[in-house]
Order: sequence, then structure tokens, then C-alpha cells
Amino acid sequence: MAILSKIRERSMFLILVIGLALFAFVLDPSTISDFFNASKVNEVGEVNGETISRQEFAEALDAYKAQTGNRVSEMQAAKTVWNELIRQKIYQTQLEEAGITVGDEDIMTALYDSPAVQNQPRFETSGIFDKNKFKEFLASIKDTNGDEWKAWQNYMVSLKNNIEKTTYDNLVAAGLGASLKEGEAQYLMENTKVNAKFVYVPYTTIADSLVVLKKSDIENYIKKHENDFQVEASRDIKFVKFDIKPTEGDEAATKEEVAKLINDSDNRGVVIKGLKNATDYVEFLDENDSDIALDDNYKFKVQVPQVIAEEIFNGKEGDVFGPYKDADYFKISKISKVTQLPDSAQASHILIPFVGATSADVTVTQTEEEAKKTADSLLAVVKANKSKFADLAKEMSSDKGSADKGGFYDWFSYNRMVPSFRDFVFEGKEGDMGVVKSPFGFHVIKIDGQKNFQPVVKLVTFGRKIEASEATENAIFQDAETFALELANGKDFEETVKEKSLTSLPAVGLKSLDEVVPGVGNEREIITWSFGNDVNEGSFKRFDIEGGYVVAVLTGITEKGLMPVDKAISRVRPILINERKAKMIEAKISGATLADIAKSVNEIVRNAADVNLNSPTLAGVGYEPKVVGAMLNAKEKQVIKNVSGDKGVFAFEVESRELPTALPNYDTYRKRLANERKNKTFQMYEAVKKASNIEDNISSFYGIQ
Repeated sequence: MAILSKIRERSMFLILVIGLALFAFVLDPSTISDFFNASKVNEVGEVNGETISRQEFAEALDAYKAQTGNRVSEMQAAKTVWNELIRQKIYQTQLEEAGITVGDEDIMTALYDSPAVQNQPRFETSGIFDKNKFKEFLASIKDTNGDEWKAWQNYMVSLKNNIEKTTYDNLVAAGLGASLKEGEAQYLMENTKVNAKFVYVPYTTIADSLVVLKKSDIENYIKKHENDFQVEASRDIKFVKFDIKPTEGDEAATKEEVAKLINDSDNRGVVIKGLKNATDYVEFLDENDSDIALDDNYKFKVQVPQVIAEEIFNGKEGDVFGPYKDADYFKISKISKVTQLPDSAQASHILIPFVGATSADVTVTQTEEEAKKTADSLLAVVKANKSKFADLAKEMSSDKGSADKGGFYDWFSYNRMVPSFRDFVFEGKEGDMGVVKSPFGFHVIKIDGQKNFQPVVKLVTFGRKIEASEATENAIFQDAETFALELANGKDFEETVKEKSLTSLPAVGLKSLDEVVPGVGNEREIITWSFGNDVNEGSFKRFDIEGGYVVAVLTGITEKGLMPVDKAISRVRPILINERKAKMIEAKISGATLADIAKSVNEIVRNAADVNLNSPTLAGVGYEPKVVGAMLNAKEKQVIKNVSGDKGVFAFEVESRELPTALPNYDTYRKRLANERKNKTFQMYEAVKKASNIEDNISSFYGIQ
């Protein structure tokens, strides 16, 4: 009743709210959702007030996936597309503020000049690019081929984006230069040398235990350096993996199963041939469900499994070996052929490609039949006169890597070339010539040399992968379920891990768009779960993963913004410790001369000879740019104390400063400075991006709020 009373008291307010919402809807129906839903569910982000809708992101994502042939993962594609959309919005804003517009004429000019258009013969007239032909082509596909037209539209959009980026970068670069005075200053800074004496007190002279830090000290440091400690939302988990691995019993069963395939067997009066008596090896491997395919290549001794290599190369044709374990398989092998082959060969070839052959470009017009006739004709010519081979290779071969050398390939190993080429060269005799076909076309080949003949074998190998049995899988599943059940009953995660002699692994700093959980692999489901609205620290879940199970517990939640103190400790603590040590060392330093100062801190006076900012290293200390910089700017014969460096506290006295020889002109240094500034387009963009107001809700596209 109290609730109803409150509603009655506020009825006029509710009527007013609903009335305003309806009025907004009449003016613009799209505003009704925004009125009641501040999260704007149809948006995934905003850049300087300009929204990026779910539809815009989805279309850009689909286009990118199509462009890459779906060769990138979903999250990789999402991150790339999101960053590209941000870049586009930022550049568009900057160009608008500069009063610069990229129009259709600019895009079409870039399109005409692009290699994708210029290098297509269908857009040429008498060998020259014809704009009208290209325009006719675009007009025709716009009305008849929606998919191809869309692809060209996407290409034009990418051209527009590139023009905008280049225009803006050039605009900024035009305003970046350097004066001769800056060039002179750069020259002096790089080449001025200093000779000095110094006293160095390492931070390590004070034990860390003597420095007391409070949590508030870390917190204050973070607040003073907020820009350096901004973090994305992240999650920390701990997990236990339950891998489904075959047991010793599973291995023994697999070995026994494979052993039965060596000899013939009887199945209700039907003789089933084993590997020893089989002759159709493809059929044998297929009918017995081999987990490895037939490999018809010759094998040198180093190429066969070493566990059985000695036995095989002491065997003869028809011998069967095994079962033997090779990696994750049990195998049996039969020698089907024994011979001698060279381990290296030299050969020359003339490659004649045909339309559709691998690496055939648009200039290739011969059909497969025509290319074969050309190759046969060339073979007849070189067989009649071998001296013509090199000249014909230079003139006719499409293999530019060897054509300039008369088609010659110096010593190469058995497995370097495609099989048909290799077999001709290694199984033939020196001086043989012939034509073979490969995916690249027809090769006219001449065998120029062979060396180091060795025994080789062809093996027929049956392999069965060693896998966990159903009983083993069930046992592993039960272990994972029991572990999760104990957590559900309130037991502590680490305590349960210890009791069961398991191993707990951490995964720290998981981001909402990550895919890989370190130690587990590509398991997006675990990351999505860790960001769930109903998942809190201490929440746990069992996951099915490739090859087993994972039981994970959420151990930490970091929200977007300033890094939590606990996570910043390892980064901030060394900085604050050195700051405190510097003050403690400074309190010990006393005296007017370096000798007095050295005595006060029980150190020695050291020498620094010819140091400069190009190589800011002090002998016996190491890299100290702050200290060397201070030396370059200090007055001569003046003792400078309490200079905090990277490794300790310094006192020094500059004895002399050697200026470099004055140059008649510093234009070289000026130009170098100017070019360095103009080439920093990425830093320019990052600076503008940092100054932009970017709202990132991309994770909401994947169900993470």
C-alpha cells in the first residue's frame, strides 16, 4: 500500500515524463529509445560527438573480413576495424576544421591512377588505359553485378580514407620545419664533448628494507601521474586445466591394435591382408583408417624416424618394421623400394606457363595444350643443340629468378623442388633432358650434375594416433566436475588445488576483446564469462576446451580508468624507493670539493672523458643521460651536487668543454630535423587521438556491457 501511495503522489510527474517522451517521438521517432535508454544500444562508440552505430561497425567488419578472405580471427578483425573507424572520424573532423574536402573527383583520379585499374588490359585501348572503358565497366556492374559493385565501392571508400589521411599528414607536415639556428643547436648538442670528474653513490648502497612505503604513497604518486596510469577494463582469473591425455593403458591398447595389421587375419573365413602381404597400399591405408596418408617420396636415412632408422636401412624390399612409437603415433612401416639417389643436384630449366597456372600473370595467354606444344618444341631444339639452352631460357622462361642465369639452378637438395621436377632430376641421369608438368606450367629440364649418391627407401607407413580412450575421457571429466562441485560447496580454490595435488595457473589482465587465455589458448568463452554482469570476484565455472576442461575462478576486476593501487605497486615501488634513497644519500653528502664529497660518502672521485649526448655513458656506471645532460649545461670549474640519475646520486665538476668545429652552414642538420618531424605522422595522429573525446563501447557488440 505504501508503494501505491507513493505512485499516486508522483502521478503528475510520471504523466509529465511520459508526455515529453511521446512529444519527442512525434518530432523524431528515433528519439524515443534514447529518451528511455541512455546507453543507446544501437551505438558502439562515439568520436568527438559523432556516433558509430552498430550497423556502421557491422558493415565495416563484414567488408574487412571479405577483404582478408576471413583469414583473421573475429577479435583481431574487430580491433582493426574499430581503430580504422576512429582514425577515419578523427581525420574527417580535422579536415573539416581546416576547410578541406575530399570530393568525388579526387577519388576518381586516385582510382584511375591505382595499379588495380591501370594494370588491367580490359580497360585499355591500343595498350593505353582508357577512362571511358573503365567508366562503362563500373556502370555495367552497378546494374548487373551487386557483389562486384560492392567490392569496388569498398575499394573507393578505402581510397577516400587514404586520401584524407595523406592530405592531413601533408598539411601538418607542411607546417613543420626547422630553422638554421635549430640545426646549429642540434649540431652542437650532438658533438660537444665534456671532460669532468664526478662522485657516484649507487642507490644499492642503501638496503631496500630501510625505505618504508605506505599504500597511500603509491596512491598519491598515481594521482600525480594520472595520464601514465590509465588502464582498460580487465579481469584476472586463476584456473586448473584437466587435460585429456592417453594413459599407459591407452598406449598399450593402441600398440596392440596396430600390431594386428602386420600379418593377414581371418574374418569369418575371409582373409584380410596385412601390411606384409598388401600390394595396393592406398587401399590398405584407407580400409584400415590410417591417421597418416601414403607418402610416396624417397627417404634418406636422416628423414625416417630415428627410432627405427638403423633397422630400416639394414632391411630389404618387403620387410615390415614396428609397431614403433613416433611422436604421438604408433606406426608400422614396409619398405616398398630401395635404390640409390644423389643428395644434391644441379639443373637448368625453361618454364612455359599456361592460363590458370600458379604465378601466371595477365600476360600469359597460352592454353595448357599450347604450352605443352611450346615446351615439346623447345625440347627438340635443345636436344639437337644443347648450347642453345641458356639463350632460350633467357628469352622464353617465365622463371625470372633463374632465366637471367640461363635457367640454371646450382646445387639443391632432394626436397627443394616440386615433386615432378625433383623426381626427373634425382631419378634421371646427368645429361638427361625432358619435359615435366608442375602447378607452375611445363618445365623443359636439363640435368647438369648429381653428387653424393646414397641409399634411399620408399616406405609405406600406417599410423594410428595415440588417443585417450572413452574410459579415460570420462575419468578426466569426473575429476573436473568433482573439483567444481567442491568449490560450489564453499571450499577455497587454492586449498582444493593443494589437497588434490593439482596446479593452479594465473591469467592476469584479460581484456574484453581478447581471445587467448595464456596457458589455455583461444578460449573466447572464458573471457566473455569473466566480464559477465553477474560474475563477481570468487565466481567460478567449468569450461569445455579443446583437449580437456578448465575450472576457472575470477580473482580480480579492474574497471576502466585509473590503475588500482595493488596493480601499480610493482611499477611505482622502485621509482619511489629510488626517490627516497636519493634524499637519504643527499643528506649524507657534504663538502665543498669533490674530494670532500667523496670522503663524506666513502666513495672515490671518477673521471668522465669526452662524453656527449650521442653516447651518454659514464665509465664504471653505465647509461646516464640525465647526468650527462646536466654536465653539458653546467659551468666549468663549478661543483654541482645532488644530481639524481638512473642508477644513483651524482656530484660532478666540469673541467673542460670541447666545442665542435664551427660549420659554414648548418642546413644539413636543419633538413634532418625537419624530415624527422615530418616523418612523425603516426605521433601526430596519436597526439590528435589523445586529445579527442572517444567513447569505446565496442565490447557491447559482443554482449559485454
